[in-house]
Amino acid sequence: MYQVSQNIEFCYGHRLLNYAGKCRHLHGHNGLAVIVLEGESLDDRGMLVDFSDIKNSVRTWIDDELDHRMILNEADPAVPFFQEQGEPLHLLPVNPTAETIAKVIYDYTVKEGFPVLEVSLWETPKSFATYRGE
Repeated sequence: MYQVSQNIEFCYGHRLLNYAGKCRHLHGHNGLAVIVLEGESLDDRGMLVDFSDIKNSVRTWIDDELDHRMILNEADPAVPFFQEQGEPLHLLPVNPTAETIAKVIYDYTVKEGFPVLEVSLWETPKSFATYRGE
């Protein structure tokens, strides 16, 4: 089995609804998405996937949709205010935890046709969450 990985750094803000800890307040992270692709065979170039293909698809999407945005639950009462101010948002139907953001990136990468094994999202240098498909 072959594996390739690509790390994608991005900055985002979020907060968690129905949460008693510090993350109930708006705050930001310098996140690191680690995308791991896996497959049994290589193409005629000797590659599982060209790193530039990941960059041109997934990294571009993260830059356009998640980087320097508030990632919020669509039910967050702050959403209308941010929308009125023209702030860039990425809204989710669930709390924007590291776990759910990892799944959002996983789902997009799968939709783009990549053979994804897992996506990890590092919120801090010591804490990360991983999502693997079924």
